[in-house]
Amino acid sequence: MSNKGKYYMTTAIAYTSGKPHIGNTYEIILADAIARYKKAEGYDVYFQTGTDEHGQKIQEKAEAIGITPKEYVDEVAGEVKRIWDLVNADYDNFVRTTDADHEKCVKKIFKKLYDQGDIYKGSYEGLYCTPCESFWTESQLVDGKCPDCGREVQPAKEEAYFFKMSKYADRLIDYINTHPDFIQPVSRKNEMMNNFLLPGLQDLCVSRTSFNWGIPVDFDPKHVVYVWLDALTNYITKIGYDPDGSSELFKKNWPADLHLIGKDIVRFHTIYWPIFLMALVLPLPKQVFGHPWLLQGGEKMSKSKGNVIYADDMVDLFGVDATRYFVLHEMPYENDGIITWDLVIERFNSDLANILGNLVNRTISMSNKYFGGVVKHTGVTQDDAQAAIDADLKAVVTATRDTVSAKMEKLRVADAITEVFGLFRRCNKYIDETTPWVLAKDENLQDRLAEVLYNLTESITIGASLLHPFLPETAEKIVAQLNTTLREYDDLDKFGLYESGKTVTDKPEILFARLDAKEVMPKVEAIQAAQKAEYEKEQARLAGGTPASAPCYEQPQKDDASGKGVVDIEPKAEITFDDFEKLQFQVGEIIACEAVEKSKKLLCSQVKIGSQVKQIVSGIRKYYSPEEMVGKKVMVLVNLKPAKLAGVLSEGMLLCAEDADGNLALLTPEKPMPAGAEIA
Repeated sequence: MSNKGKYYMTTAIAYTSGKPHIGNTYEIILADAIARYKKAEGYDVYFQTGTDEHGQKIQEKAEAIGITPKEYVDEVAGEVKRIWDLVNADYDNFVRTTDADHEKCVKKIFKKLYDQGDIYKGSYEGLYCTPCESFWTESQLVDGKCPDCGREVQPAKEEAYFFKMSKYADRLIDYINTHPDFIQPVSRKNEMMNNFLLPGLQDLCVSRTSFNWGIPVDFDPKHVVYVWLDALTNYITKIGYDPDGSSELFKKNWPADLHLIGKDIVRFHTIYWPIFLMALVLPLPKQVFGHPWLLQGGEKMSKSKGNVIYADDMVDLFGVDATRYFVLHEMPYENDGIITWDLVIERFNSDLANILGNLVNRTISMSNKYFGGVVKHTGVTQDDAQAAIDADLKAVVTATRDTVSAKMEKLRVADAITEVFGLFRRCNKYIDETTPWVLAKDENLQDRLAEVLYNLTESITIGASLLHPFLPETAEKIVAQLNTTLREYDDLDKFGLYESGKTVTDKPEILFARLDAKEVMPKVEAIQAAQKAEYEKEQARLAGGTPASAPCYEQPQKDDASGKGVVDIEPKAEITFDDFEKLQFQVGEIIACEAVEKSKKLLCSQVKIGSQVKQIVSGIRKYYSPEEMVGKKVMVLVNLKPAKLAGVLSEGMLLCAEDADGNLALLTPEKPMPAGAEIA
């Protein structure tokens, strides 16, 4: 194998806000296919991936469910790594931005940029999108919402450190213009130039004080490093960059040959990241490729829409390589791809079962049936017409390596895998052209039959070797059944290297058994039902434990003249008497109560109000047991619109008081009152 030098590639590091869906997982599968292909070509590949673990959104999620941010990201990062491993991603390094070596180096980088005048202290006032962790000006909003995710933004003002982006903008514009392959596809380059660089760059906020889940700024610890300076630098910190002296691994691999990212974060990787590198006096990555999205039925996957497809569910139903095949084959180079369960089943049957699986099984079965499994190269072509058929097969097979290489060079992975399946299609056509079952009936044509089966075995061996970067397990199964090994890349344009006289397996494995949609879809429906239930559970958990209690605003405790503590509550906007008249409060009697199975915070009470009984879910399990709730007279907001919490219907609200420490107490009548009495 030729040595073509180093190839350092990365994925974006997955944000640890939740379990990655198949659209997120597509990126690691795509990256793995590229890395494996580069290794086959002879490159010394270093492939890095990982998780991005700091930020306000993560801190808020952790607080909402009562755990620390570190506990939260440990759980999610473990899930990300599990899924990456599940889809057979052969990475060299799994980064976590909570790793001590990364945090230490980020502090040094921030200090270096500050000391040399690229970072300065100021204050920010603007509109902030928490999910994207981005500040926006009014003019940048789309229909008054975040231009990246479409969610609501909130006014925000805080002291912050800023990076002087404008200092390097002209230099970056010149670099992009003189390096046409730097941003791919070209449409992404045009978007960055026309929408961001040419109109002029604003200085970038690179620290925050409104939350503390981040890497502290050493010399100003009330600030934490803003997520993009933290996250982007993983590409250098985790291969050994250090302002005080970098490692040999860094010197060997930097600059990166490829940053593979989603199209939604191209701006950060092609504007902010190159400018950071320029300030650090480091070479820029050779290429940033912004791949499209994989959409569920034509729309972006979202838990709130209940249309999320996860890789582990696909693997359970179809297997690892079928999952890899679908996302690699169905994703266009530039436009968004579409995934539906029906389409996966269709591709599984038409491509994997019919074209590939059937070809391998037929070839091995015929070798066993006609020659006891022995594959023999005889060179017999029978006549000129058959010789021409053989020659055409060999021409297609030996040319496939270079056609695949041309596609992979431009990262057209879907087109590359199509070329490999073109080889398998040609093999199936060859079977139809040579009709082995007819040859088998003539004793005088046995050598010709042997040659036909040899040509098929050799062609499949080459095809499996080309398939390996995309479907590694399948490729290895194929060559194992053919009693051979994967062919070296440099030999994939040669025909006739399969050793004559070898014996294939006598029990060929069905690589991909055809699927019946009537059997698969009920399993899909069960997955979707479970997913919806889990989403409801998560929403209830994130509701915080007071979803059915009056909202409380915790304020510092003061002492009154009697020395007893009181709590000051931030006043809400005034309401009219007409507004108050809309609220219906009554006394209720709790006649039954039980803990909500899917929640650690919720109780479900049956509350008698007059002649009716309402079911009310309250986040008070920490303060009351189900047993002590029964028999209590309580104050109830009766006409609250029903809602589901953790999958359980709640038809009202129990009124509670909350002290400065967050302790809750039910409000009860001072004197005995009948259930149903109006509270006026």
